[in-house]
Amino acid sequence: MAFVGRAVQRVALAAWPSLSPLCRTSSRSYSSEPTNEKNVPYEMTLKQESGAASGPTKPLPRSADVVVIGGGSLGCQTIYHVAKMGMTNVVLLERDRLTAGTTWHTAGLLWQLRPSDVEVELLAHTRNVISKDLEEETGLHTGWIQNGGLFIASNKQRLDEYKRLMSLGKVYGIESYVLSPAETKDLYPLMNVDDLYGTLYVPKDGTMDPAGTCTTLTRAASARGATVIENCPVTGIQVRTDDLGVKKVKAVETAHGTIETQCVVNCAGVWATKLGDMAGVKVPLIAMHHAYVVTERIEGIQNMPNVRDHDASVYLRLQGDALSVGGYEQNPIFWEEVNDKFAFSLFDLDWDVFMQHIEGAINRVPVLEQTGIKSTVCGPESFTADHKPLMGEAPEVRGFFLGCGFNSAGMMLGGGCGRELAHWIIHGRPERDMYGYDIRRFHHSLTDNNRWIRERSHESYAKNYSVAFPFDEPLAGRNMRKDPFHQILTEQGCVFQERHGWERPGWFNKDGAAPVKDYDFYGAYGKRKNTSYKYSELLAKEYTFDFPPHHNVIKSECLSCRHGVAVFDMSYFGKFYLTGPDAKKAADWLFTADVNKKPGSTVYTCMLNKRGGAEADLTVSRLEPSAANLPLAPESNGDGYYLAIGGGVAEHNWNHIQTVLQDQGFRCQLTDLSEDMGMISIQGPKSRDVLQEVLDTDLSNEAFPFSTHKVVTAAGHQVRAMRLSFVGELGWELHIPKNSCIPVYQAVMAAGAKHDIINSGYRAIDSLSIEKGYRHWHADLRPDDTPLEAGLAFTCKLKSSIPFQGRDRLEKQKKEGLRRRIVCFTVNETVPMFGLEAIFRNGVPVGHLRRSDFGFYINKTLGYGYIRNPDGGVVSAEFIKSGEFTLERMGVTYKAEAHLKSPFDPENKRVRGIYD
Repeated sequence: MAFVGRAVQRVALAAWPSLSPLCRTSSRSYSSEPTNEKNVPYEMTLKQESGAASGPTKPLPRSADVVVIGGGSLGCQTIYHVAKMGMTNVVLLERDRLTAGTTWHTAGLLWQLRPSDVEVELLAHTRNVISKDLEEETGLHTGWIQNGGLFIASNKQRLDEYKRLMSLGKVYGIESYVLSPAETKDLYPLMNVDDLYGTLYVPKDGTMDPAGTCTTLTRAASARGATVIENCPVTGIQVRTDDLGVKKVKAVETAHGTIETQCVVNCAGVWATKLGDMAGVKVPLIAMHHAYVVTERIEGIQNMPNVRDHDASVYLRLQGDALSVGGYEQNPIFWEEVNDKFAFSLFDLDWDVFMQHIEGAINRVPVLEQTGIKSTVCGPESFTADHKPLMGEAPEVRGFFLGCGFNSAGMMLGGGCGRELAHWIIHGRPERDMYGYDIRRFHHSLTDNNRWIRERSHESYAKNYSVAFPFDEPLAGRNMRKDPFHQILTEQGCVFQERHGWERPGWFNKDGAAPVKDYDFYGAYGKRKNTSYKYSELLAKEYTFDFPPHHNVIKSECLSCRHGVAVFDMSYFGKFYLTGPDAKKAADWLFTADVNKKPGSTVYTCMLNKRGGAEADLTVSRLEPSAANLPLAPESNGDGYYLAIGGGVAEHNWNHIQTVLQDQGFRCQLTDLSEDMGMISIQGPKSRDVLQEVLDTDLSNEAFPFSTHKVVTAAGHQVRAMRLSFVGELGWELHIPKNSCIPVYQAVMAAGAKHDIINSGYRAIDSLSIEKGYRHWHADLRPDDTPLEAGLAFTCKLKSSIPFQGRDRLEKQKKEGLRRRIVCFTVNETVPMFGLEAIFRNGVPVGHLRRSDFGFYINKTLGYGYIRNPDGGVVSAEFIKSGEFTLERMGVTYKAEAHLKSPFDPENKRVRGIYD
């Protein structure tokens, strides 16, 4: 078949009946016959021609410390890293042969640069394992080919994205170059560069061979004592319930015997959901057809780099003297009935679906129009709601770990993720910040919601090659969780953001309501595409690396808060109660700060992991013992605590606390009332004037000091009022029972009318909070950052003798000195920054910004990032003061001033109500 002249395109399309792809899914067929070598771009697979059903390749042990299920990239990498870290009684079970599921037909590309510092580190480890470590250990070549990578930019925004990647790469020593069209043509003579804006060239990118890699990984693991067993399908997972009611893994069942174990790792890829079902674990992924074609020989293509043309949604992978061509379409085919017998098998390629990649491929490399196709490859891949993998210990069952849902990037991310999974299993936590991959990033109400999984996974697939803009929001899976203020704020022009399933206010559009509509699947599958969709239109205008078009709206919201009063709907916050006989013991151990002050106190604190890393920051309010008055107060005869937690990480916090309670054996109850209460925050110099008319209590500094709380009456309704601020102003939070939310809100707005009160959203909170220097968890503060490094030593009760989790690590770090620490930077030029900008000290890269925004009160761009001493020494105040700093944004450097304190209100006068 010719690659695709116009005539062939018409013939290929005419070969199918006029049915939508989704309708066709049920009639798709796949080959269960042995696949010819030419069908995939590798010299070998691990499939054997005979004996595939002869039973396990090795006897099953009676017990194992860890059982990894699935012999693809992730399973092999995990068993290798677990064994390398010293565990020898470990087993890998593969139902067929290694790589038989999806790994055997993967394209095997590895790109080193991604818009995430953690992913850059994960990819670097994979590259080291494949290109160096395994060969040194075994003497075997994995099939790694370093032919470079080339990212294509057809417009300025795309090239801006690549320049951001280039700047981040400098922090990690990754060689990359932005090339002009002419330079690109010199590098890749067969490429059409007439429509190019530029390219990003990374010389040390390359390709991996699945069979070679997995063979070498399992040989290295076996040499360290691991056992790899093929032809052994898992038929069940035994789970036991302990005396505290905690579910734990007990054993793995197969047709050939049972292995007792306390740890299972689900690396089953497309089949991971079924494996999860065996243990009562929800695995929110979906299977789709994913395809590429392999061309006949192309003269002059040898040694060319791999190409990603994101704007055409196509990649071109070098395969000797040919190319593999694939991409991501807007109408992928769902694999509705996942087949357990599917091994070394492929689907028929649907040309209706795949044809959209052809035009872009021919445009980029015109010789393809005259090149034949040697083979087509269409296999299943697993995709997730945010195009990120599913990893970590499942919330439902202790000892059941996930390592699946890799969105066709399992080879590329396998090495780094395999190592982190091994750390997770052995030490209880990964070494790096893996929250973005942790299954606990999703609220439990979403992980078995088929509509949400399907919609979000589709959109993430379709947008895989889209520019990663700072203010993007999904259109799929929306309106899953709405707080009591949702409708009234929608009517007032609220432009919502989606976090943890919640619709939370982003900013307020002055041109009227912009509601979020049902997802239209981009018009695929016969769905009617949304028209006159104001929300989508507003979102599209935000697609820029410059200041967004609504910059002045955010400015107005911020300055109204700084000079007057603003109300923020923060109802999506997690709201938990910790009660029970051991509540005080649990609070002492969980929280870095001393929260056992008198009832009525509210304390900002962190929670740590065993390595001293910050798993959370939150406020903890100590309660008076009382009879139940839910949702405002739980029944408590002794110590009780009210926890208010950022809503986007509430599930993570919930599971962290539950895990600690279980591990320590504390007799406590953790109660979630997040859905039962709303929360508004009234902030600004005039907030006291407004609330004094609404609340039936004295709001003076003496009667209602900062960091205290009371149950009071607001417009005839009981609420819990807390004097707190996340924006650096005088203000109060009102935690309100759901049915009282609207009348209380209306009373606040009525009282605030003469003070010009406004609604404000999280875009303003982001700006106001960074201006003040308040930390955002998972941006400025992550599980691999300690409170000392993050400038939060004041939250740690190190001067007391009270033990808490991670205390030993903090004491050691305090004694030895900080090797890294967070620093605030400002630049005088009016230029937007969003995080990931490289930080240079005296011309040497020392870190990158974690978060950046524009501070409207100080009228400067500012950002926070962790810096290291290039010599490995202590990062002291003098080290910071004595350096000359620059920030690199998209390849351009800007002089920056480093601050040891926030440049806004460093003496904290405003939160205390002192306005000079």
